[in-house]
Amino acid sequence: MSERSRRDGRLGVGIIGAGRVGPVVGAALAGAGHAITGITSGSDDDRASAVLPDVPVLDALDVVRRSELVVVAVPHDQLASLITGIAEVGGWQIGQLVLHTDPGHGIEVLRPAAERGAIPLAVHPAIAFTGTTIDLRQLQASYAAVTAPAAVLPIAQALAVEMGCEPVVIAEDDRPAYADAIHTATEFSRSIIAQSTARLSSIGVENAGGYLSALVQSAVESALRDASDPSPLI
Repeated sequence: MSERSRRDGRLGVGIIGAGRVGPVVGAALAGAGHAITGITSGSDDDRASAVLPDVPVLDALDVVRRSELVVVAVPHDQLASLITGIAEVGGWQIGQLVLHTDPGHGIEVLRPAAERGAIPLAVHPAIAFTGTTIDLRQLQASYAAVTAPAAVLPIAQALAVEMGCEPVVIAEDDRPAYADAIHTATEFSRSIIAQSTARLSSIGVENAGGYLSALVQSAVESALRDASDPSPLI
């Protein structure tokens, strides 16, 4: 990117991870005016290209070398080794922004990049990603957990806003508790719905998922209202 682009606040954004999260985050940032420089190959390249058309597919090191902001959206158990591996081959650049989207990590996992002059940011948009453009609408109504060094926290918050989210600051030490809350909400919901639809199907209810759709959505909305306003009813 040129110096003019830097002054205008636009960044060259590279995406490492072409699963459900990375392409959508890239599309959201592209919608905010940033330029996508490249994306790595992933589990579903056709889906990724539908969300980010005409973006070159590169290896991870080339993505890093071309980008001012690198978004790392890989599985939890791959994140640390990826960051370290790129550091060991001299990939990270001084002043480069490195942002991961994993709920369970703060910025400590990015230490190898930070030690080489990169700026570590952790931003987790709190939605269940489908990997399609539907997620872009969901982001507009969501929050994002943000963890970053104090000096650059406004940058992380601004990027969350550009994704469409309302940023909520989560301390480094609180990331495990945050991740547990996110895991509980998503996995418990899937388990209960699977159990209920199986029970309805067993008694002959066709399209059990459709049958439960309005009930589940209204029940969740009611529970969220109660959680937002815990004062007892009189």
